[in-house]
Amino acid sequence: MTTPTKVTFKRMTASPALEARIVELTERLTHVHDGVRRCDVVVELPHRHHRRGRAFHVRVHLHLDGPVADVIVSHDPGLDVAHDDPYVAVRDAFAAARRQLQDLVGRQRDAADALQTA
Repeated sequence: MTTPTKVTFKRMTASPALEARIVELTERLTHVHDGVRRCDVVVELPHRHHRRGRAFHVRVHLHLDGPVADVIVSHDPGLDVAHDDPYVAVRDAFAAARRQLQDLVGRQRDAADALQTA
């Protein structure tokens, strides 16, 4: 089953190839946590900075099933010139989202183990 994914491009031209990559990365996240209901992604090209060029900002919002809080990753490029490439910025944002989901799964597993031993 495909997870509904909404991709929004701000201050840049929409890219079908980048959108397809985002959908693929979203599907990979469902292997980490099967409760991902929806994914909203914003890829934004902030105003051009005269010293740094154009670094992309990516925000990933994962809507999860159940009583757990949603996972929101707002990946600011900082001083990383690699984020001049939107694919690298998206990759890094989804890597951060994957780490947060893995932490969430670990906490849920620990809580379940604690209930069983109590």
